[in-house]
Amino acid sequence: MRKNKFLKQIAKLTLCAAIGFSAFTLGSAAQVHAATPQSLKLISTGENYLGTPYKYGAPAGVTYAFDCSSFTQFLYNAFDVSLPRTALSQSYKGEKVPKTELSTGDLVFFKTNGSSISHVAIYAGNQKILHSSSSQGVTLSSMNTSYWQKYYVTARRVL
Repeated sequence: MRKNKFLKQIAKLTLCAAIGFSAFTLGSAAQVHAATPQSLKLISTGENYLGTPYKYGAPAGVTYAFDCSSFTQFLYNAFDVSLPRTALSQSYKGEKVPKTELSTGDLVFFKTNGSSISHVAIYAGNQKILHSSSSQGVTLSSMNTSYWQKYYVTARRVL
């Protein structure tokens, strides 16, 4: 009799745990978007330009230098995605994406000038961004630094 009561208790506990785990994984987890072959190719293509110098106002289509928005405009154009010339204008394109649901290839926007969106980068996965930095040219940076966390504004999915 005692063994039967013990088994019933175990069964109740297991059922509660299963229900709780299901609620946790199904109800509260953020939707994750996997990288696509196209977004991985976008990052791979962009990495070919690592070290390319930064030039504010770099003309669209040139590859000898980029500013942040000419870099994103250039890369996405190769994937038949037309983006406007400035970071602020690019921030209105595509579908808004919560920071918790970023996927490789998403555009991420920052307010580095203190007043409005002034920098755009491409989310490269694993909390990294691919962008043209005024201090380093085209580079990969961690979004986990206090600098990028402080100035993060929003993200958009255009690919």
